Amino acid sequence: MPNRQELARAVKRILDHGVSLDGMSDHGVSEAVYLHDPDANGIEIYRDRDRSEWPTEPDGSVKLTLEPLDLADLLSELDS
Repeated sequence: MPNRQELARAVKRILDHGVSLDGMSDHGVSEAVYLHDPDANGIEIYRDRDRSEWPTEPDGSVKLTLEPLDLADLLSELDS
């Protein structure tokens, strides 16, 4: 997705249609939600953070994380 608000809009549409999410992750460099389509194909919908927001290690390399995505915070993007 091009930005966080569009990711929130897509997730809301998915939930409004009664589709269950299989997982949600904050990878530091991106935010992602996971689900399956009716044929059991895995789907990932995500948005990349701006490179200036990426966490880094002390040596300057990118630090990938695996944290739970705060769904309520994501959906609050739709309030603005």
